[in-house]
Formats: sequence, structure tokens, C-alpha cells
Amino acid sequence: MKNTKKIILPLLLVVGAILVAVFSNPDVSKTSASDNRTPVVFWHELGGPTEDALEKVVDGFNKSQTKYKVIPKYQGTYDEAIQKILQTHGSSTSPAVFQAFDISTAQMIHSGYIAPVQNFIDQDNYDVSKISPTARAFYANGGKQQGMPFNTSQPVLYYNASLLKKYGITPPPVSPTYSDITRVAKQLYEKSDHKVKGMTVQVYGWLMEQALANSGASIANNNDGHTGNPTEVKLNNEASVKFLEWIRENIKSGDFIDYGSGASAAANQTAGFLADKVGIFIQSSASMSQLQTGNKNELGITYFPHPDGQKANGVAIGGAALWIGNDKPKDVQQGAYEFIKYALKPEVQAQWQKDTGYLALNKDSQKTKILQDLYAKNPVAKVPGQQLAAATPNYFNSGILMEGMQLARQKEEIAMETVYNGGDIKKALAEADKAINESLQTSNKANGYK
Repeated sequence: MKNTKKIILPLLLVVGAILVAVFSNPDVSKTSASDNRTPVVFWHELGGPTEDALEKVVDGFNKSQTKYKVIPKYQGTYDEAIQKILQTHGSSTSPAVFQAFDISTAQMIHSGYIAPVQNFIDQDNYDVSKISPTARAFYANGGKQQGMPFNTSQPVLYYNASLLKKYGITPPPVSPTYSDITRVAKQLYEKSDHKVKGMTVQVYGWLMEQALANSGASIANNNDGHTGNPTEVKLNNEASVKFLEWIRENIKSGDFIDYGSGASAAANQTAGFLADKVGIFIQSSASMSQLQTGNKNELGITYFPHPDGQKANGVAIGGAALWIGNDKPKDVQQGAYEFIKYALKPEVQAQWQKDTGYLALNKDSQKTKILQDLYAKNPVAKVPGQQLAAATPNYFNSGILMEGMQLARQKEEIAMETVYNGGDIKKALAEADKAINESLQTSNKANGYK
């Protein structure tokens, strides 16, 4: 009997541990047969407080109906997640709905792995006109919505309103030109006795792309890939030259500070701004909440600047979209679509903007008490959304549908760094073109594109 107890007791402990692990695992419990709901696995790349906000969206959907249960699973960085999505397609582990970032759009469309959300929109007679047309345009192709924009940002210009007041400097207008910003930057540098640098522009390919978009210029042929697969890139164009000449002018005036490139540059830039070391910088609208938390100064926000002598064309969005995998049963795909539709409801989008800083894409969100209260407390919070609403979608501000954008951005940043360090602008851009086009030709040949 004693020997039997010695065998049974450890066995019971092992079995108990297994049962605890099984039933405490959220993925297992959520997909258990007793739920009687169709599981919809959702892969995403949002961590920290933003993941908490996303969980609220998922919980809200799951409580709003009894047919589907969305199961969110964090997949790491955007780049990591894209590889997992492509590698698992057709397997039991692939997601039904997934988040993919903006510059992977061409890759998603060309993969053949997605069920265009337009198919569900047409069957449902869903009115997409309420959803920002500029945001939608980035994830559309041939007039058909491929993915649906979700966590969406805009590049905006931030300035230290308190410092401008201190030194009696007139703030830039809502939609400033390059010279408007140069004026403020130089005045701030001079009136502070060179204690405050006027401005900075991070070495970031996304910002160069936005400068071209706002100038009404393309980077790639075939209208940035919207009317055919790109076969040539031309960064060495008038819009790029004007953008870099603007930066060079401020570097020579001494009012510019270079924080370099990468995540550390972004962090140092923000720290410098909050410490009154620099008065103006350009970054994602999603940075707004970070810039206001514990900030003793009043924050000013304008639209992304545009070249002198021409009207702003509008900038493209940043962030990511929600996509539906085509390797799941029809009822699971339908559940994925129902979740996407729920995530775009006015109240859901309003709360999403309040919680994360990403923009509410449903026009009716602006009427909600959630955003009305937010704007009453923080008026500048409405500026990024106003910039998005003011833009008319066209080929130049609807994103670049080209594979290999990660590499293209690396080359764009090398060109920017060269110029920041005194190199010839056109030569730097020409070298970037050469490298990007060589890679593009190799990629197109490998993928069988003409």
C-alpha cells in the first residue's frame, strides 16, 4: 500500500499540473468545444499599452455577439510577423485575420494568400464611405479594397508652443511651407542665444517618402505601383531635392540638430524636445500621447510641411491594416470580416484613438462624446485627423505598392545621412536609385514580374 501511494501521489500531481496548464491557457480555453463559437485566430504586432487597448476591442467584439470568438496572439515585430504569416499559410496554425504594416501591402497582395475584404463588403452592402478614403486607398488595388486600415497614423510637425511664446515668435500656420518652418527655427535659435536648436528631421525613409507625397511626386513608376508593378525608382527628382535643400539650409544656419537614424534617434529626438533642446520636429501622430505625458510645455501641432509655391497634396498614412487569410473555411473568414467591421464602428474607433493616439477612421467617430471630450481637453489632438480628412486620395498620397520597401528605406536613409554630412544631394539620391533599382530588378525577375 505504501508503495502504491508513492506511485499514485506523484502521478496525481503530474495530471493535476497538466490540467491546470491546459485550462489556464487562454488559447485552449477560448477554443474549447463547450464555447460553441467559431474561433477566429487574430495575429497582431501591438505590444504594451497599445496591446491592452487592442484587447479591449477584441473583448468588445466577443461580448457583442455569440457566433464568433476572436483569439488575439502577439507575433513580435512587423517584419517577424510577415514572415510567419507567409510561412504558415495553408497550415492549421495560420491566422484567420492578421495585422500587416503599410509597406508590406504589395507583398500581401502579390502573395495570393489573402481574401480581399472587398468581397465581403460587396456581399454585405457595407457602406465604406464612412471610412477615411485616404486611409483606404493605401490598402486598395484596382479599385478593390484588399485589406482594411486599422491602426493608422499621420506624419505631423510638433513644436514647443511655450518656447515660441517665451521668445515672442509667431507659430507656424496649420499647413506650413518649408520656409514657414525655417523662419520659426531660425528665430528660436537666435532669440534663445543659441541655447535651443530650432529644428530636427530624423533620418527616416518614411519622412522622405512623405515629403514626396505632399509634393505630389512619386518615387516609383506606374504611379507608385498603383497601376502596375514598379520596375523603376527615381528618388533623384525635384521634390526630393527641394526637401533635402530645405534641411541643408537649416543645417548651414546652425539651427538644425541631427539625431541620426533608428530607434535610438527617435528616442533621443523626443528627449531633446521635452528638455527644450530643440523646438521643432516631425514624427508620427501616434507619438502625441507620449509628448504630452509629463510635458511642462504646451504642445503645438501642424500638418506636414510642403514646398513653397505649391499647394500641399496630402501625406500618406502610416501604421497597419487588417487582412483576411484565404486558407480558412468560409465561416471563419466571415467571422474575421465581422471583427474588422466591428473594429471600425464609430464608438470603437473613437475609444481606440483616445487610448492609443492612432486616428479614428470612421467619420462618425468625430461626433462621439469620447472624442468631443478629448478635443475639449486637448484641442491639438484633432489636428492629425483634420490633416487626414483634408487630403484627397491620389496616386501620390496613397502609399507605395512595391515589394522590397524595407531595403528602399535603408537606401533612402543613407542618402539622407550623406546630405546631412555635407555630401552632394543629387549624387546621394542617384546612388540610392542605383542600389534600389538593382535590387528591384532582381526581385522582379525572381518573382516573375515584368
